[in-house]
Amino acid sequence: MKLGNNARLLITGDSVTDAGRVRPVAQGTLFDPLGTGYPRIVGGLINAVYPERNINVINTGVSGDTARRLAARWQSDVLDLKPDWVSVMIGVNDVWRQFDSPTQPEEHVGPEEYEATLDELFTLTKPRLSGNLIVMTPFYVETNLADAMRAMIGRYADICRVLARKHGAVLVDTQSCMEKILESHHSSYLTWDRVHPNNVGHTALARAFLKALDFEF
Repeated sequence: MKLGNNARLLITGDSVTDAGRVRPVAQGTLFDPLGTGYPRIVGGLINAVYPERNINVINTGVSGDTARRLAARWQSDVLDLKPDWVSVMIGVNDVWRQFDSPTQPEEHVGPEEYEATLDELFTLTKPRLSGNLIVMTPFYVETNLADAMRAMIGRYADICRVLARKHGAVLVDTQSCMEKILESHHSSYLTWDRVHPNNVGHTALARAFLKALDFEF
């Protein structure tokens, strides 16, 4: 596995990452601070399979975040915590607000701002890490590729792929791991609103995350 001994793995993003974590900073294992989502599963598997590595998993996801809002708290919720590895999954709210809040353009984060914001954050952060960045694409659990929100999510996911290559980051293709399950199940098997995963959906995310880190299942 790519994470070395005593590594601090910080995972941040929006509600999919937040998943009811404790505040202000969720870390460690006492009383399950990491929430009910994929960070909890990732932390549990890493420390059950590689206990000798003593890896601290930290969750600073915040429900409702866009790339713009994430950038505003980046110093306190990422850099000040001095992580060795930083994982970011952001973008669904950047897209969603354009559909559920069309009369509030001030809340919209278009693809140009999204790319420029993440590029700036990655440029700032990468030199400070002893490990690497992990870029998780945003996803939308929808099989109809012509669906307007699904199509736009695909555009933002492509931006993540470009930035991951530019910065030499580890890429986690979350859309692909969901679509594998959609080959045999309806989207409601994974999520009630096509955005917020249930336990099966979060487990799929955790598995894709760990595979990208060469985790030996």
